[in-house]
Amino acid sequence: MNEIAQPQKTVPLSAFLELTKPRIGMMVVVTASIGYFLGASSIGQMYDLRLFLLAMLGTALAGSGASVLNQYLERDADGKMERTKNRPLPAGIITPSVALYYGVILALGGCFLLLFTVNIMAAFLALQSTFLYVLVYTPMKRLSWWNTSVGAIPGAMPPLIGWAAATGSLDAGAWILFAVLYIWQHPHFYAIAWMYREDYARGGMKMLPVVKPDGRNMFFQVIFFALIMIPVSLLPKVIGMSGWFYFFGALIIGLGFLVYCIVFAKERNDQSARKVMYASIIYLPLWLIIIAIDTTIY
Repeated sequence: MNEIAQPQKTVPLSAFLELTKPRIGMMVVVTASIGYFLGASSIGQMYDLRLFLLAMLGTALAGSGASVLNQYLERDADGKMERTKNRPLPAGIITPSVALYYGVILALGGCFLLLFTVNIMAAFLALQSTFLYVLVYTPMKRLSWWNTSVGAIPGAMPPLIGWAAATGSLDAGAWILFAVLYIWQHPHFYAIAWMYREDYARGGMKMLPVVKPDGRNMFFQVIFFALIMIPVSLLPKVIGMSGWFYFFGALIIGLGFLVYCIVFAKERNDQSARKVMYASIIYLPLWLIIIAIDTTIY
């Protein structure tokens, strides 16, 4: 007798959404939008709603594609780690080939959308960010603890994309936004790496607390980056991009974040690491809100 054909299992849409890492995607769009509005303000340009929406859509698509491709390349390692083993790929909900096509379509679709509807610089930055995240940072996680510093580059590029979308160029203001985000990522991800160091070790990830478990190098970097983030975050006032409201607001939240990092370096436990992670998550939207408010009153 002929076997009765079994219907193929339908993949839930939520699995495709999960592959894009929507929480990270939201942060990408928010930081890119800040870059757009500050860039437009820097040249006295009226906000173009259509251009803004197209720029954010293209940026979101490119970033989502990068997240999908990252998980495609790390599917085996994700299956070995408790915090990632239930993701769609290691759980077998989505096949690797489908994820590969899905990621490529999203990433290239976002870059082409920016190229044909926004400008070539925004498209180039989105493509460069995707390339660095997928083909440099992702494999580097298995090779060197420097992966965090390398991965922070594409992670800090959304404001550049937004700024370029509004102005077609990059100037000092754009690079300051990039610098703050680049610095911010180090304490944030080191706190996560410390909490999940055993998990990362199982997955073969060369995170700093895995390679150097005594923590001295990592805690030095946590304090160093939290410390230098304060003067760097004050540069918008120095170059005349923002006013005193921003200056004092950025100073206060920067000092508060530094305190949490110092406590983390002193106590060296998962509880203080989690507090740094939460503090970093709170710091970023507060920083963006302060920028937005200052822009309206400056």
